[in-house]
Amino acid sequence: MNRKQALSRIAIVLGGTVTGADFFLSGCRNIDKKNSVGLFKEKDAALLDEIAETIIPQTDTPGARAAQVGSFITQFVQDCYTEKEQQIFLEGLISLNRIAIKKYNRDFLKLNNKERLILLRLIDQEAQDYTKRKTDNEPAHYFRMLKELTVLGYFTSKPGATQSLRFIAVPGGYKGCIPYKKGERAWAL
Repeated sequence: MNRKQALSRIAIVLGGTVTGADFFLSGCRNIDKKNSVGLFKEKDAALLDEIAETIIPQTDTPGARAAQVGSFITQFVQDCYTEKEQQIFLEGLISLNRIAIKKYNRDFLKLNNKERLILLRLIDQEAQDYTKRKTDNEPAHYFRMLKELTVLGYFTSKPGATQSLRFIAVPGGYKGCIPYKKGERAWAL
């Protein structure tokens, strides 16, 4: 499977395209990194880990924090997003924290799990409403970007691919018809 197929499958799971995926599909290209260097601070990765953990929490398998999704997101945004997409994403993180403060009088990191979930559901609804009414020329909502990167980062991480999905490091021959039992995990790509 090549990168284009992998991204297409992830996009299908997300119900659309992955923001920044054109970077992968365009091959090597010269991108001016001077504006991207130092885009995020260590505390941003910690915040993103907690947001991602709320989206994909630890259950009987590791959650997004264990997969270090926050670090993945900061690297992906820094390396693959355009300046405009980076700006939308960064402003979105600030907005998310402002909404937490307005609703609960505390930063997102100081909220309990229930408050975090309520807040992210509220922002997710806002993102869905925005997506329904936006035109093709308008950028994606920052929370959609965040969810896309959380899913991409998690399921391409070692814990996500080997513990949340079924994984065989060196698969055998192709078997076109394998019986499925209800509740079985999906296979890693």
